[in-house]
Amino acid sequence: MEKTVGVLGGGQLGRMLAEAANRLNVQVNFLDAAGSSAKQITNHDGHVEGSFKDSEAIQKLAAKSDVVTVEIEHVNTEFLEEISEMTDVQPSWKTVRTIQDKYLQKEHLKKFDVETAQSIPLAAPTKDELAKAAKTLGLPLMLKSRREAYDGKGNFPVKSEADFDAALQALGANKDLYAEKWSDFKMELAVMVVKTKDEVLSFPTVETIHENSICKLTYSPARGVSREINEKAQALARKAVDCFWGKGVFGVEMFLQKDDTLLINEIAPRPHNSGHYTIEACPLSQYDAHLRAILDLPISQKNLRLREPSIMLNILGGETPDSHIQAAKKALELFGGEGVHLYGKGQARKGRKMGHVTITAPTMAEAEKTIQPLVDFMDQGKAKASDSPARKIKEQPLVAVVMGSDSDLPVLRPGLAILDKFSIPYTTRITSAHRTPTWMAEYATAAADNGIKTIIAAAGGAAHLPGMAAAHTPLPVIGIPVKPTIGDGTDSLLSICNMPKGVPVATVSVNNSINAALLAARILGSSDAAVRERVEQYMRDSEKEVREKDRRLEEMGAEAYAEKYLKK
Repeated sequence: MEKTVGVLGGGQLGRMLAEAANRLNVQVNFLDAAGSSAKQITNHDGHVEGSFKDSEAIQKLAAKSDVVTVEIEHVNTEFLEEISEMTDVQPSWKTVRTIQDKYLQKEHLKKFDVETAQSIPLAAPTKDELAKAAKTLGLPLMLKSRREAYDGKGNFPVKSEADFDAALQALGANKDLYAEKWSDFKMELAVMVVKTKDEVLSFPTVETIHENSICKLTYSPARGVSREINEKAQALARKAVDCFWGKGVFGVEMFLQKDDTLLINEIAPRPHNSGHYTIEACPLSQYDAHLRAILDLPISQKNLRLREPSIMLNILGGETPDSHIQAAKKALELFGGEGVHLYGKGQARKGRKMGHVTITAPTMAEAEKTIQPLVDFMDQGKAKASDSPARKIKEQPLVAVVMGSDSDLPVLRPGLAILDKFSIPYTTRITSAHRTPTWMAEYATAAADNGIKTIIAAAGGAAHLPGMAAAHTPLPVIGIPVKPTIGDGTDSLLSICNMPKGVPVATVSVNNSINAALLAARILGSSDAAVRERVEQYMRDSEKEVREKDRRLEEMGAEAYAEKYLKK
């Protein structure tokens, strides 16, 4: 490529940007200290040594670069404004200046009707000013530094007036403070947004888990989030980014409230920790996308799709200087070191981001099982392994087992045992096609968005539940006819079999929940190698069992065999 990119900052984000640039033969010049993470893997004479807040160093970088971008927003935007007269600065210095002041960032978003938490600036870092803010916003609230805050630094939760002194002592050295209304959220989400010269695109919505205010895990797609919320989060993120000037990748963090509304928390005008997963999980990474956006190279929404579920785990510095090396070695031991990235930062300091690991798998359940031993290894010495953020949400069920009445549960138990045997996560629910038709329709309609892959529905008598569920979902539905109190179950069987064209329901024999579970496993196994292997093992075990019975029958003869094995 003809253009050269200059970057203010040469840490881990710059390092991964350089890896993407190398594939396109794009030279990237970094302004940072000698031996910084990015410079370690880019050996050329275009780099500038110095501070990315130094005017002279920035001028040198601009003179060597066609486009200048930032790896960190905490830069002197007056210098960026100066060089913009001679060099293309992306995103615009106006964007960086607005975003680096978090209060101004929120005020700017409000001008464009972007949902964000109510905030009040403090005229001075005093108890009186904080009390005024608390009177307006209520308690609890979050006291924040307007500038130079990251990874929880610069934030202090104020739960009561008793916290005023501690909050001001912690943050008062930075005179620019603001108070933010407390957000009673149930989940933290993030969306990486790509702004080009022509359009605004977005990666999938991800779930982020924080530990000590530092992002520890990123789940993509977000677990337990419906398609509707996923799309709303992406739309809100795109709307927010569209308010700003210039091109590039933006990291948009948001809160999913308990009432399922969304609020923007913060925006970063650059690649972001919550987007590392894109390197392994998407056709283009956030770093590829950033380069394409600022260089006006082709990019489309399909380039940003999720190939398969992924989990990103940050490798944070532990108690020992080599804790990150030990974590990487453990990843190699556990699963071959898939997706391991170390940042070349030397010795670890506690809580410092030293690297990350990304796992991809056909299902989120498989990804969780793969990465959990590494999470446990890194959590050694912490309060309780059960408190691990990776276990914050139960394993995502893949099969929904629904019944019209709890009287159907005994029939379903043998099938549930099969799902347990195959380690297939499932959920069991009671929803009647006749007594709770609205609830049944709502549940079936939302099943796919909630991560369900197939539905097993049991019903007796009129047995409308499987068919009605199939009418409300694109997922495969397996019907189990249940023998009613009166009759042999033939009416239930025929009710499920005789579906009209266009609404298929797979049907097993009366009370045969085992075959229903095995069919569900085969459906999942068509795209999940681990489940398919368990199905194949079950088939091998079944063959072995039958062959053993045949051997005994031949040796013992029919009468002796029946007397020993068949007599009740």
